[in-house]
Amino acid sequence: MVQSTRDQSLIFFSFPNFISYLSTSILVPMIDRFKQYLKKQLITFPTDFDQQTLPWIDVAKADIPEFLNQYTFSDKLPFDLQEKLTFWEKNGYVILENIIPENLIDFYMKDVDELVQHKDQYNTEIRIDLPEYVKNPVQPISAVPMDILMGRYVKINDFHNQSVYGKKLMLHSGIVGFLQAIFNQTPVAMQSLTFLYGSQQATHQDFPYVTSQIPSHLAAAWIPLEDVHADAGPLYYFAGSHKIKKFKFGNGIFYNEHSKKNPDDFAIYLDKLCAQKKLKKETLLIKKGDVLIWHASLVHGGDPIINPELTRKSFVCHYSSQEGYQWHRKAMGREPTRFKYNGGEVFDNPSLQGIENSFKAGESYQE
Repeated sequence: MVQSTRDQSLIFFSFPNFISYLSTSILVPMIDRFKQYLKKQLITFPTDFDQQTLPWIDVAKADIPEFLNQYTFSDKLPFDLQEKLTFWEKNGYVILENIIPENLIDFYMKDVDELVQHKDQYNTEIRIDLPEYVKNPVQPISAVPMDILMGRYVKINDFHNQSVYGKKLMLHSGIVGFLQAIFNQTPVAMQSLTFLYGSQQATHQDFPYVTSQIPSHLAAAWIPLEDVHADAGPLYYFAGSHKIKKFKFGNGIFYNEHSKKNPDDFAIYLDKLCAQKKLKKETLLIKKGDVLIWHASLVHGGDPIINPELTRKSFVCHYSSQEGYQWHRKAMGREPTRFKYNGGEVFDNPSLQGIENSFKAGESYQE
């Protein structure tokens, strides 16, 4: 017996089929949307560093004299450690005067010059912050025209991985000695940037962009490769700004592709808050051989270049602790090859197979 179209329609719209249709077409999508809503509500974004993993000196009422009474690392430093730690706790930075031998700086710059003059032989990463490079700001040095490479808004990424002198400069005993004290463990160099000109970078803090596995275990060193001139776009910073309330990017305090606010919003917030709190803006006019070390949360930036003929050659290095940075950021979970100098460590770069330490003139250098 052949069923009529009307009979078939009745079968289709029978109660069991209607329930099935309702479930698949309406209820399931509704439930999925509700699950997504709940998931969003349950996600919590960090609004500050984890208070349980802060370096000892960032904990409220840190007792510096008591810490030094029990301190086990080297006490043979060319500066008064208690004085520097006290200044750091209050201001978020220290300047170590005349601690880097000028010949070590000159040897590193010789490696940089070799890299630049024979750039076609290398694939060292260069970061270019010019409008025409906005889609692909990171380029191998061999692909960068010389006039761009030798100009402003350019930095050489992680050249220390190729240069032994770079490793020994970033892990100089004076730098390592101070970092050992603030972390109370072995410091690990994470990355480096080499500049020929002032960065002219807007006001910022480092931790939203440079993230170690324990974000509060972060510090940086600014090593001038020549005396700094006031018209060359010097670094500026706000003393005590490492203690201000952290900016929220709409998805927490770290910046990424999902952030709802951008670096311009960040700069406006920091400039306004530092002004409200009457924090002093200081300009860094230090000399070759000096070092600035600053806290992960110190607010800083680069002043405009007044005289375009002036360079501001510098080597900027970021550090964490042995606990805070256990693997190279490009190979999480992979046991790194460790290079150790003066009680500090730096890892090999897994993307530089065969050319780690290829600039090897520094192998025989001794402090």
